[in-house]
Amino acid sequence: MSSASPDLSPRTPSSVLIVGAGPVGLTLAVELTRFGIPVRIIDKAVGRTDKSKAIVLWSRTLELLDRQPGGAAAFVAAGFKVDTVGFVAHGQPIAHASVSSAQTPFAFALMLPQSETERLLEERLEALGVTVERQVEVVALALRDDGVDATLRHADGRQETAPADWLAGCDGAHSIVRHTVGAQFTGTTLDSDWVLADIHMTGYPVPDTQVTIAWHEDGVFVVFPMSPGRYRIIADTPPSGAAHPPTPTLDDIQALIDRRGPAGMRAFDPVWLAGFRINGRKVSRYRWGRAFLCGDAAHVHSPAGGQGMNTGMQDAFNLAWKLALVSRRVAADGLLDSFSVERSAVGDQVLAAAERLTTIGTTKNPFLRLVRNTVAHVAFGIPGIEHAFAQTMTELSIGYPESPLTSGSAAGLDGPRPGQRLLADRPFGTGELPRFALLAAATEPALRLLQSYPALLEADLREPPDRAGAWLVRPDGYVAAVARSHDMAAIEACLAQVALSAGADPAA
Repeated sequence: MSSASPDLSPRTPSSVLIVGAGPVGLTLAVELTRFGIPVRIIDKAVGRTDKSKAIVLWSRTLELLDRQPGGAAAFVAAGFKVDTVGFVAHGQPIAHASVSSAQTPFAFALMLPQSETERLLEERLEALGVTVERQVEVVALALRDDGVDATLRHADGRQETAPADWLAGCDGAHSIVRHTVGAQFTGTTLDSDWVLADIHMTGYPVPDTQVTIAWHEDGVFVVFPMSPGRYRIIADTPPSGAAHPPTPTLDDIQALIDRRGPAGMRAFDPVWLAGFRINGRKVSRYRWGRAFLCGDAAHVHSPAGGQGMNTGMQDAFNLAWKLALVSRRVAADGLLDSFSVERSAVGDQVLAAAERLTTIGTTKNPFLRLVRNTVAHVAFGIPGIEHAFAQTMTELSIGYPESPLTSGSAAGLDGPRPGQRLLADRPFGTGELPRFALLAAATEPALRLLQSYPALLEADLREPPDRAGAWLVRPDGYVAAVARSHDMAAIEACLAQVALSAGADPAA
């Protein structure tokens, strides 16, 4: 182990080309830019989306946004807080679950149209000095061992070759980056049509802070309050057999409301009506040499649970601090291999959970519907189950226990285990360079680690959850290692791995 601090000043950090300027690409661009990494972000669209699309920012995403300059306050101010889910069957309430018990400053679902999320992220990026290049399309990509050459076509037909050290595919379900690297997008398409309606409505029988999930013999019917008087409705309908699901009319939506929803609701003034089908697809790995896949380019799934955009944005948060450390020559390339391991596992979990929720909500079997309703009624009356539901829905339960970065688990200490999120009064990863934090008493082993790894560790120790132990916390707030305060071998091994391990061949 070397005790010398890496010399960052003589070399320019590696550049990153981000393809796609939706919420995922914008999140990645903001994170990398605030860490001093040169980025170029392009999108073939004329401008930001004007559709509401993904409408939920969950608690864990808000916590990660809160690490950025400006914090999460602008997002919270622009959104609408919802904290309860009500389950209804045969027109009668059967269960009620709140996320207000979630252990976070953001114990709610923030309803915010995707168009607004993109606006706020783009404004944040522009404040950092980076502008999205619109109407710029990737027409070809050539990957190298040390980077990528992208052929870009501009709105006037002009083409250019743009070299970059790294490539991030945040370009959606039809990703050219995914096609270029040859990643298989395996999965299925559900044999049903779905409708989406963003509408204004009167007669919603419960507070606007509650989502309603109505289970009906015809299928599922979900109402998401977006703001007082404005709602999103999602419901499944029989397969149409058409190449693309038909767009519903306002009368179609009212008929669904009358058939499946609580009585007395009247829809008017639609903002957006759409038909869609549900795909559940995912790549096997997210890293391909110098290229990475994030968001819908790597995984698409049912909208059940509203996890899609949040999962993609958290892909970006995960990749950004690792790419920044490697780009700034603080960490070895092998650190980036953990991105695929960690986020692919999360993608599998989200995909499975979304499919399970969709299957439960749309079952037509009368016996299974009875079991579902009975179990929901009983289960959500148990505080422990309701709290587990809150931690899962808010994505606070996400962790990386099987990550190659996770090590050491000293028994008998009062605090989170390796791989779990640690909530602190002062957020992690807020500086100009993403650094690990050491939570430990000022013992000789702890002070020696600060001296040995000044580029990887924050300069000062933080208070540990238990003074008999020491916690190494990553820049994204997850525990990397836990040790006894007098024996920090596990923590030192983790730091040495990040700083010195060459890892797998990135071209493999």
